[in-house]
Amino acid sequence: MKFLFSHRNFPAQFRHILFELSKDTSNEIVFITGTKNDINIKGVKKYLYHLKREVPKNCHRYLKTFEEAVIHGQSVAEVAISLKNQGFYPDVIYAHSWGNSMFLKDVFPNTPQLNYCEWYYNPTGADIGFDGEVLNEDKLALTKCKNAQLLIDLVNCDRGICPTQWQKQQIPSEFHNKIEVLHDGIDTEYFVPDQNAIFKIPNSNITLTANDEVVTYATRGMEPYRGFPQFMEIAEKLLKQRPKLHIVIGGEDRVCYGPKLVNTTYKELMLKKCDLDMDRVHFTGGLPYMEYKKLLQISSVHVYLTYPFILSWSLLEAMSSGCCIVASDTAPVREVITNNDNGILVDFYDIDKFVNTIDNLLNDSITSQKLKQKARNTILSSYNLKSLLPQHIMILKNLSRK
Repeated sequence: MKFLFSHRNFPAQFRHILFELSKDTSNEIVFITGTKNDINIKGVKKYLYHLKREVPKNCHRYLKTFEEAVIHGQSVAEVAISLKNQGFYPDVIYAHSWGNSMFLKDVFPNTPQLNYCEWYYNPTGADIGFDGEVLNEDKLALTKCKNAQLLIDLVNCDRGICPTQWQKQQIPSEFHNKIEVLHDGIDTEYFVPDQNAIFKIPNSNITLTANDEVVTYATRGMEPYRGFPQFMEIAEKLLKQRPKLHIVIGGEDRVCYGPKLVNTTYKELMLKKCDLDMDRVHFTGGLPYMEYKKLLQISSVHVYLTYPFILSWSLLEAMSSGCCIVASDTAPVREVITNNDNGILVDFYDIDKFVNTIDNLLNDSITSQKLKQKARNTILSSYNLKSLLPQHIMILKNLSRK
């Protein structure tokens, strides 16, 4: 079979699918991506697209997201046309609804297309306004326009996949019959508990183990959407209560979601605001996968916060690693965690309750151990890559036969 994938990044959410499909050497797998990196998968032909221009500064700000998507989509289409001219006609297309998939149906009109539908912006009930911002007509118009490329994809695609029920619920109901909820899957044989794990803090002589008192937090970007400011306030209070505690923060000093600050970062802002014992606060930066796994394995309590937004893989990977989870009581988290069963949920903005909850768990190894086991069992039963990957492959193959 011939497969065409596209995403701005490589291999992105398609990594496990690509590895599985590439086991069959009769498959021809093409991936069109906009990011040059050194990652390669045997049996996958990677084609890089180049943007013809940037979004112009005088672009109407309502249309900035859409114009960026169009520029990416047009660049992807140009590579696809070149492939078609060389005789490549895919049996099925699988692409991310971030602009990449927008024009692939025009290039290959007879090829069924599966879209990865990650997020639809709603003006109420989700991330927008969660921080107390009052929605006005201007913000409402901006929100509507942010959905333009996904709406085009929802019309054009043959089927869509959403990783969680929460994310599907954000999409207009008239498209729900096209969309299946199917998580990408967590490698539960990789993310496993290990009481003997040792984690070395980068650029230091400090090593931590599961016998140490460690509160962990992992994020792509240090931003309000993932509760970074709240976590730093939690850390400040915990450190003063527990003299042996270490706080380890994995992730980069950047903003992935939401607006950036001017002339500073949220990390810089919170370090100025909070009184922290920096000998016991450790920023690791981005971690190699193996080191990230060790960080989760030595965690005493893992804290996860999020706006009502896309659920992070990091939460599920932490659960699979047997972490004791204390998380924000927000809709995407409630889909995975039942309070006092496989984790503990706390109001996103209740700093003192977070502190007291974590403090109690650090003193209560029996409760902590029960939560850890239940957390891993949840991933094994509902988010296990071994169970979900064959379903992804089946959808692709069945779609190609239509």
